[in-house]
Amino acid sequence: MTEAVQAVTVKAPARPRSGSSKATGRGKAPTLRHERTFKAQGVRFLAGVDEVGRGALAGPVSVGIAVVDLERQKPLAGVRDSKLLRATERERLEPLVRRWSVASAVGHASAHEIDALGIIAALRLAGTRAWQDILAAGVIPDMVLLDGSHNWLSPAEQLSLFDQEAPEAACDAPVHTKVKADMQCLSVAAASVIAKVERDRTMRELHAEYPDFGWDINNGYATVLHRDVLRAAGPTPYHRVSWRLLGGELQDAGDMAGGD
Repeated sequence: MTEAVQAVTVKAPARPRSGSSKATGRGKAPTLRHERTFKAQGVRFLAGVDEVGRGALAGPVSVGIAVVDLERQKPLAGVRDSKLLRATERERLEPLVRRWSVASAVGHASAHEIDALGIIAALRLAGTRAWQDILAAGVIPDMVLLDGSHNWLSPAEQLSLFDQEAPEAACDAPVHTKVKADMQCLSVAAASVIAKVERDRTMRELHAEYPDFGWDINNGYATVLHRDVLRAAGPTPYHRVSWRLLGGELQDAGDMAGGD
């Protein structure tokens, strides 16, 4: 049984304004140019995938998927990697991205699942949940474009003796990884926006339960306030207790805006 977290009063440092730091930079607009290079391989429905919350101390890790039709899709103005957008811009764009995409979904893996499985397997679990929602919508993507250099979405090649069998609806489409795809590729930027908006909503709900930690502002990331309350009150059921909660670097406003 998890012990109740003691309520404490900690003087909070000045909070950054929403959208400060990295979120003030617009950057070059992402396009579908890279996605369309796969048309020559017979790809029509491409799933852009990105994650948020990977480096947070508390809350879930979330994976967004936005599927585009390479035969018919038109660009969607205003979309950027979520780190480059103010919270109000992300909230405005989220329903537009949902309508623009052929299909979209966000999957989550809880802090408890991160502790039990490790972050890579938890990312795969969250991504698989989003993938299952895409399939349930009647859309079967031909391939996946994943932000980063490591394919954490496909089922592990070899399951350990302690792992369950891979889910039947795990992603079996070819996965193409691309560093900074969230900055350059519109499908991935769109996925980052819906994932960030949905995870932020979750963190605001958790903030109502544990308001001392400032999750409505830091979204579960490491800040001075967050760690001060952790030292005084200890972790909540939503903290990743297998992590070094009181060590490591602090996140700045840009990291908290977009996650990593």
